[in-house]
Amino acid sequence: MLREVQPLTTPLLRQINHFGVRFTWITLAVAVVLFAFAVWVRGYAWPDALIAVVALAVGAIPEGLPAVITITLAIGVQRMARRHAAIRQLPAVETLGATSVICSDKTGTLTRNEMTVRRLEVPHGQYTVTGSGYVPEGRLEAASTDDAAADKQRLESSCLVLSGVLCNDAQLNQENGAWHVMGDPMEGALVALAIKAGLEPELTRHEWPRLAEIPFDAKHRFMATLHRHATGDCRIFVKGAPDELLQRCVAQIDGEGTASLDQGAWGAKVANAAAQGERVLGFAVKAVAPDADKLTFSDLDGLVFIGLIGFIDPPREEAVAAIKECHSAGIAVKMITGDHAETAAAIARQLGFGEDPHVLTGRELDDISDTDLPAIVTEASVFARTNPEHKLRIVRALQSTGAIVAMTGDGVNDAPSLKQANVGVGMGHKGTDAAKEASQMVLLDDNFASIVAAVNEGRVVYDNIRKVTAWTLPTNGGEVLAVVAAILFNFSMPMSAVQILWINLVTAGTLGLALAFEPAEPNVMQRRPRPANQGLLTPFLIWRVALVSFLFLAAVLGVFFYSLGRGDELAMARTLVVNLIVVLEIFYLFNVRYLHDTSFSWQGLLGTPAVLAAVAVVVVAQALFTYWPAMHALFDTRPLAFLDGVLIISIGMVMMAILEVEKIVMRRTGWLNQ
Repeated sequence: MLREVQPLTTPLLRQINHFGVRFTWITLAVAVVLFAFAVWVRGYAWPDALIAVVALAVGAIPEGLPAVITITLAIGVQRMARRHAAIRQLPAVETLGATSVICSDKTGTLTRNEMTVRRLEVPHGQYTVTGSGYVPEGRLEAASTDDAAADKQRLESSCLVLSGVLCNDAQLNQENGAWHVMGDPMEGALVALAIKAGLEPELTRHEWPRLAEIPFDAKHRFMATLHRHATGDCRIFVKGAPDELLQRCVAQIDGEGTASLDQGAWGAKVANAAAQGERVLGFAVKAVAPDADKLTFSDLDGLVFIGLIGFIDPPREEAVAAIKECHSAGIAVKMITGDHAETAAAIARQLGFGEDPHVLTGRELDDISDTDLPAIVTEASVFARTNPEHKLRIVRALQSTGAIVAMTGDGVNDAPSLKQANVGVGMGHKGTDAAKEASQMVLLDDNFASIVAAVNEGRVVYDNIRKVTAWTLPTNGGEVLAVVAAILFNFSMPMSAVQILWINLVTAGTLGLALAFEPAEPNVMQRRPRPANQGLLTPFLIWRVALVSFLFLAAVLGVFFYSLGRGDELAMARTLVVNLIVVLEIFYLFNVRYLHDTSFSWQGLLGTPAVLAAVAVVVVAQALFTYWPAMHALFDTRPLAFLDGVLIISIGMVMMAILEVEKIVMRRTGWLNQ
């Protein structure tokens, strides 16, 4: 199954590849057309036309964008690691931000994975078990019953507890005053139960050595072991899903004997325990010949049903809050578990899935065609009694609707669905190496809340990538339009090619990079997930690129012709233009830091340490560019007067005010989130 699963390209990589191809062809086409126009229409010498076209390409191509996007993703990796999510594949950082469905395992992820036996059900009565966690302190309290049934009840419960400790691979150890399970948590709870019942697990296992076993598997959903006592008594003990065991049983225990199997009564007891959120295991036994030493599936016919054991695994409080946050963020949460449907529904209600969660079982999924499955799994919120094939079908069905799916898993059998998911999430504590290798992210604490925290960080990363894009393209666009205008209307270029290189060199690695460190905006988890097919340039960003590009063009041409009109030489006018573009980029940086909110606040105006450091570096670089004689020789610049600086800064403030008004209008019309 793992070999058949083809890895998916993440939404961001698809968008960047699509954007890069289209942008390259458009830039080449415009450059060729302008070169031909300059040579054949305007009469430029071809070297001059070539330099102009090179200036155009330098201004247009956002050469720093891929590096800044990669750094933004890497910063997201660091932030997620601090929130207990280790990213194995860099693009998964952004994919998390686009996640629209989270399919989560229940045990240990949504619950504490601290199993405790709460009840024993035998044919002649019921026991309540006290104590909590794996601490083997507590007792078995029998429900009231008549004296005639009391002896049978004790014999039946003893056989049930014995089955639980023998058909079991776990060990319970005490370290530094705390009890820990080596093995499956449910089996650890059965060892704790045996101690509460007065048994010594290691001594009991020594008295009943294991001869053969059939390990648990999701396909048959039970485990069987063969044991022989020192007295020669040889038995098969079986534990597993009650519905599977009841189908293999022909009788039920009755004290030291057997009686007819009452499947209806047992089914009602399973449903009652499951409705209270308990996970239920059934137990059965079969006496075999003393010389038996092998165990096959055919040996499991004609079992005698002993009873039921109900476990509780309380939900994580942080998982409840995280699911609520997912719902407010428009993210659907699907709980996938091997538990009984009633148990799954009860836990789902405690976790906040609603009073009547829609539950589908694995058998029901088997009866649904691939054509009908997408609509049905979209409506369901809980999947019970599932196996690895079911999980893979669920993920594929959800993806066929356009959903971006995150999937959690810990076992070897979860690896196919983890690889198929857009973001496979392995478990750091209980996860197998196979599950981790198939995943793009590993939870260091196996906690669902950490997934939601990672989704939050993923949205922040994508927001920052949008901000970098929204800042880079229009600032480059202003430079390009100025070059195009100079060629079309046959006037001197407002900037030389080398000055355009200077602008890109100084600002791309400072101002653009500062946006990669932006914190989350206040409403980041109140927005719905973006569509999977949404391009890197949304309608709002396309509008913003066009608007800001023309604002830059208007400011550049206005200052350029103002300077020439008052009698300045071309070098002075170009120096003014270069400084104006850098100042406009600084002011625009403060505006684009908040794409969904106003920038006119103390937090917005003060900026982050990264923003302030970037601005300081750019200011120092521009001061050297403008006033250092060595720069005058390299870039043909001139020193500016104080009033020229005031003029440039005033234009920057006016542009920021215009864009803040535009942002308010866009937010009220609903265009801001498009």
